[in-house]
Amino acid sequence: MATRASRLAARATIFASALPGWMLIPPGMTIRVSTLRCNLPMPGANPFLGRENYRNFPSDPAFTEAIVNMLSLAGGLLPITVARGILPALPIDMPMRGRRIVRILVIAPVFVMPPFRRGSGRPCSSIR
Repeated sequence: MATRASRLAARATIFASALPGWMLIPPGMTIRVSTLRCNLPMPGANPFLGRENYRNFPSDPAFTEAIVNMLSLAGGLLPITVARGILPALPIDMPMRGRRIVRILVIAPVFVMPPFRRGSGRPCSSIR
């Protein structure tokens, strides 16, 4: 008879072995599709091009502009996100009456909103 600890260890092993596939298959499929020649008028002909699709990236000014925009957005939004997370957390961490209830009320929208949005009968992308 297996103990509870051994069953948990077996489950953890199964999940840990599935995790690399879950992480590596989507980027691998993306890279594979990006190396094919997709011709919309003739969808059946998809020869393998390899790195040819990536040949003009470094010299394209739109690519450089896109990288600069992405880095500026990430660099600007990261400090804002960290500040908006830490500032409300500091007073909640202080000792006060009803601190547990306040913590539950703060975290509750994370659990309530996804089912609510799914149950509205419309796709999430159409909700504004």
